[in-house]
This record gives sequence, structure tokens and C-alpha cells, in this order.
Amino acid sequence: MTLLLESIVLCILFTLAISLISREPIRNLYNYPPQIQERVKMLEEYRDRIPTGEKKIVKKLAAVVVIVVLFSLILRYINGYRTFLNGFAYAFLLWSVINFYDFIVLDVIWFCHDPHFVLKGTEDMTEAYHDYLFHFKGFLIGECLALVVCVAVGFLVTLLP
Repeated sequence: MTLLLESIVLCILFTLAISLISREPIRNLYNYPPQIQERVKMLEEYRDRIPTGEKKIVKKLAAVVVIVVLFSLILRYINGYRTFLNGFAYAFLLWSVINFYDFIVLDVIWFCHDPHFVLKGTEDMTEAYHDYLFHFKGFLIGECLALVVCVAVGFLVTLLP
């Protein structure tokens, strides 16, 4: 029951975060399929609005730090975990649930079909917007990233008083 409740709450929080971040879709260009990225980079109207690779890395590192801290606090003070293995395994399970939710609900159902995410000048690229394999690869990359993040969570859980 705890896993279900925590998963629901974290999916809601994740959805809210993504909603806020996606208010201006061009700021998340690097989350779009490569064909769309390339087209947008050629469009004059986006020339000064395309985020740099450095900003992308900083955003993702900040998100990882927030996730490590959030998961560690939840697992230590709500779930009562104290060991590396418990912290790592449960964090990986939570991450996987959220990652799957992100893939199915946020990427395939929402992003791929909401006109809000169609950038001006790419309206003819319906097939690229519906590139489910791109999002599935993102899911797999997320699972690999989870291993690193959840190791950090496991260690942090053992260090918290």
C-alpha cells in the first residue's frame, strides 16, 4: 500500500513539475526527437531561444540532486529504511514506476498528441512527433540512469541520522 501511495504522490508531483517546465516548449527542445531538433535549429525565429547544451546538463544535474535528496528523505524518514540495499532497491522501484508513467502517460499519450508541444515550423512532422521508439529509448536510458541515482540514494539513506 505504501508503494502505491508514494508512487501516486510522486507521479502527481512529477506531472506538476513537467507541466511547469513545459509552459514554453522550446526550452525543452533537447527532449524532442532528433528530427524535430534539427528542423527547429534551422528556423530563424528560434535562433536565440534554443537552450544550450550546458543549460541542459545543469538542469538535469539539478533534477538528479533533488530526486536523490527527496527519495532519501522519504525512504529514511517515512519508510524507515536504514540500509543501502533497502534504500537502493526501493528507490529503484519508485524510479521505475515514475519512469514508466513518464514514458506512457507523459510522453506517448500527452506529448505525442498535444498540439501545445508542436513547435511552429514543424507542424508537418507528425510522424516525428509520434516517434514512440524515441520515447521508449528515453525510458531505457532513464532505467540506466536510475542505477546511478539509486546508488546515491542508498548511500545517503545510510548516512542520514
